[in-house]
Amino acid sequence: MTQIPPTIPLQALFAAQHSASRAQIDVPLALRRDRLGRLHDLIETHASALCEAVQADFSVRSAQLTEVADLFVLRATIGQLSKRLPQWMKPQRVTTPLYLLPARAHIQRQPLGVVGVIGPWNYPLQLTFGPAATALAAGNRVMLKPSELTPHTSALMATLVQQAFAADEFCVVLGGADVAHDFASLPFDHLFFTGSTGVGRKVAAAAAANLTPTTLELGGKSPCVVDASCDLSDAALKIAHGKLLNAGQTCVAPDYVLLPRGQEAAFEQAYTAAVARLFPQIAGNPDYAAILSDRHHARLSALLDEARSQGARVVDVAPQGMASGQTPGTRQMNPTLVFDPAPGLRLMDEEIFGPVLPVLPYDTLDQAITFINQRPRPLALYWFGSDTASCDRLLHNTVSGGVTVNDTLMHLAHEGLPFGGVGESGWGAYHGEGGFLRFTQQKPVLVQSRWAMGQLFYPPYGPRFDRVMGLLKRWL
Repeated sequence: MTQIPPTIPLQALFAAQHSASRAQIDVPLALRRDRLGRLHDLIETHASALCEAVQADFSVRSAQLTEVADLFVLRATIGQLSKRLPQWMKPQRVTTPLYLLPARAHIQRQPLGVVGVIGPWNYPLQLTFGPAATALAAGNRVMLKPSELTPHTSALMATLVQQAFAADEFCVVLGGADVAHDFASLPFDHLFFTGSTGVGRKVAAAAAANLTPTTLELGGKSPCVVDASCDLSDAALKIAHGKLLNAGQTCVAPDYVLLPRGQEAAFEQAYTAAVARLFPQIAGNPDYAAILSDRHHARLSALLDEARSQGARVVDVAPQGMASGQTPGTRQMNPTLVFDPAPGLRLMDEEIFGPVLPVLPYDTLDQAITFINQRPRPLALYWFGSDTASCDRLLHNTVSGGVTVNDTLMHLAHEGLPFGGVGESGWGAYHGEGGFLRFTQQKPVLVQSRWAMGQLFYPPYGPRFDRVMGLLKRWL
């Protein structure tokens, strides 16, 4: 394979991958595992440097946080892919209906060709290398466009991938929004995007011009429903963990809590205690990530200002009792609860993507279900309680990308569960075999028998045809 210089134009990079993918349609198991192994070794060898790059981009984000939220998940993904590939690659036998016997049928699983991956900034390793690994496991060539908002991480990824892979099998493309637009406009065999719903619309529109199929992993307002039957202290701890991991900059973070009316004070107390347990201090605590940029921080502050001005009760739950907003010298933003936010607030219309958690009371489960269903379908939904009948009722009467019961985020960590959105929170899913199939052409194959009786269905039609159809109608 020819190594292509990193300065080569985008179109030429794509052309090289496209040509290579058509020259080698059948990608053997050994080569797929070799590519996964090289990606695994890249991560293991340079884990410290990757964590340092993420820290440099965020200004405050501990290596341990990147380890658990990015690298650990990547190791699990690559390990499962490598282990399960022999089974997933096999042709899948399909039962042949009576009227086609004695023909045989199967589904042949083949690579699509060239897969484009556009990654986000919030988990810059997991949400880029993860889908790339799945596409490589499916036998594809991969072009990866990481976020320009994490320049240190993206640059290091580009260097490391160039060292480990030929550019016509896996390459990283750097650049801003203009490069991302041109990237999305390439005629990929599949385009995978993780990011906001607004940008996802633009990516889908660019891909549509080439009839490129897409997987869109977007965001949305993920509700957390607290049932009266739950242990409030346990629920508050798990909600706080899910909300404050990466300072709320997580697509599946709880975006608002629906709480039985009358439990507001108890929840505030339990959540405050949970925050103090997880983060004994905010300022200077490397386990509590900073907001990515001043622009993102200003947006969150504006959401809180609007909520206050419209009469919402805003409660700072930082354990050191500092004033709401940015802690001195950093972009670490204090955890905040917002009770009774008014309808129409940006806080309730936009994905928050920060450590701000609205809390809304409800009187009946039906009221909570109606509230959820009146809004775009969320990427995730969480339920806390011991009343299984109420939980089942909620799950049967709402639609979301995924669900965790009595915890947050954990369905994302389960490699056997497909992960993806629905409606405005995205389409398509990856992780596990579902992800493998997302990047695979499932080609149906029918092998006709020499004893086939297909001539019975040929014209000219007459009495014999009528007798055959009459018999078949009885069997169908």
